[in-house]
Amino acid sequence: MTFTLDRRRFLLTSAAATGAFVLQGCAGLAPRSDTAAARSLYDSIFEGMLRASPEMASGLGLDTGERAFLKSRLSDASPAGKMGPYRPLLDQLPQLRQIDRSLVEGRERAWLDTVLWLGERMSEAATFDYGGIGGYNYPIPYVISQLSGAYQNVPDFLDSQHSIDTREDAQAYVARLEEFARAVNQEVDRARADAARGVVPPAYIIDKALTQTRALRREEGHESGLVQSLVRRARDKGVEGDWATQAAGIVDGRLAAALDRQIALLGELRRGAGQEAAASRLPDGERFYNLCLRFHTSTALTPDQAHQMGLAQVAELQAAVDPLLRREGLTEGSVGARLTELGRLERYLYSNDDAGRAALIADLNRMLEEIRGRMPEYFNTIPDAGMAIRRVPPAIEAGAPRGYAQGGSLDGSRPGTFYINLVDTSIWPKWSLPTLTYHESVPGHLWQGAIVLGSEDIPLLHRNIGIPAFGEGWGLYAEQLADEIGVYADFPQGRIGMLQSFLYRAARIVLDTGLHSRGWSREQAIAYFTEQVGLDPISATSEVERYIVWPGQACSYKIGHNEMVRLREEARSRLGARFDIKSFHDAVLLGGDMPLEVLATVVADWTRTRLG
Repeated sequence: MTFTLDRRRFLLTSAAATGAFVLQGCAGLAPRSDTAAARSLYDSIFEGMLRASPEMASGLGLDTGERAFLKSRLSDASPAGKMGPYRPLLDQLPQLRQIDRSLVEGRERAWLDTVLWLGERMSEAATFDYGGIGGYNYPIPYVISQLSGAYQNVPDFLDSQHSIDTREDAQAYVARLEEFARAVNQEVDRARADAARGVVPPAYIIDKALTQTRALRREEGHESGLVQSLVRRARDKGVEGDWATQAAGIVDGRLAAALDRQIALLGELRRGAGQEAAASRLPDGERFYNLCLRFHTSTALTPDQAHQMGLAQVAELQAAVDPLLRREGLTEGSVGARLTELGRLERYLYSNDDAGRAALIADLNRMLEEIRGRMPEYFNTIPDAGMAIRRVPPAIEAGAPRGYAQGGSLDGSRPGTFYINLVDTSIWPKWSLPTLTYHESVPGHLWQGAIVLGSEDIPLLHRNIGIPAFGEGWGLYAEQLADEIGVYADFPQGRIGMLQSFLYRAARIVLDTGLHSRGWSREQAIAYFTEQVGLDPISATSEVERYIVWPGQACSYKIGHNEMVRLREEARSRLGARFDIKSFHDAVLLGGDMPLEVLATVVADWTRTRLG
């Protein structure tokens, strides 16, 4: 179908009558000219983002009708495309700056402030002549790493988000295989140019990228996962054609040649690569890290301030988990050492085989369904979108995060998905899994995403941009909310998992700032993480290497969580009996992601409204 951008008037109705969120002075007001101008710019930027990122269009189910041509394309990975989907925002930032902020109110002002804030961050990111915007839409220093590059994200995208229902869809898939080869070649050229500027990942990062690239390159002919995905799904939909031959020709031809170029380049870079992890070692690296920290926390915290905050939070959380470990009979050694010991107890482990992985995912699905049934007690807005749990594709699990969420399509045809990394089931003792599930699915990322995508009042642009401290802060807030709901009443060990989750998010602040502003080595960071948090060596290594290539992102979680909880408790204190958790959640969620300072204004306005 053809999707029409929503240009309808933004109506705010009475909270008392409908439970909807209302800002003082906004109800019943017709949109002013500046509001209409802002909305028009948002729509134009969003349309440009779909063209700059055809993957976004497919992920949202908007690659149909007049946009059907996008289904045959992938993003431009050349230097001209380094800003990814944010290029249209940068192009129209001057027009956004001309909107008179005093003439927009309530949610409209929050939306304007959000998009201006994001535009300013992207404007600074564009001043660096290396790196770019990665697959998660973060500023990143390295075009190719274990977590960045077309080789790393396109195969799963094609399998999970490129729908195949017709012959044209299958032909578009084949065209995207050609585009895949083009993107790999463009990234090789960019990574080579960056290396000439002195921007080379550490050797151990290159090693993982090499391992993963070689694994993809080994998939050849009709047995390639890229070919099998097309053939299987075309057959299931009765789409006739010799798709295997067409796809295999590209996989074994242009794509193989491009991957060989990437392997050769990584091999060259590996010979001269060092061990130093800090983003600050890169050209103008201190400014680059400060940008990343600002982008991911949406605060003005300096690296030193964030580091001290992380240390204080680690100490506080270790004190909270200590008595729970003692109740488990673990009384000797540091908190980190005792968490490690708890994680090795056989009674909490799944077998590290297909049966164990299947049992683990079945348990996650049960947890998801149980907590989803409790959501009407805490939320006015209940999305009906589907949600799924899948294993991280084995081809990329060695370098992938431990768990992550992928939003669903706008029309609900593709569910939001929680991916869990099952490279080794020993990294997931049973007491650690509930809090992860609540973070990634309900009431965490998938829940938040479904509410936002399903709200037609929110501009499409604001339904599809991410502010890390908001999104990840909500993920941790969701973990705390699950505890407040009482999910650990019959499984107290699960609360240890929640506190460890908070602990290692606090430790992430310490290690991220340590790595990028204090000269910590990879080994020093791994040792800190293992000793303080009790994370197993596999997970600790993966975490540290993740933040070496995603500077600043580690700090978004706990800083975002702290601010959300602070704002809630401040509102509760001011409102007393008039505080309503359901309405508070509407206030936080029914505007899409926003910087923390904008969120503070939104919650303050909501509180004033309820005070009357």
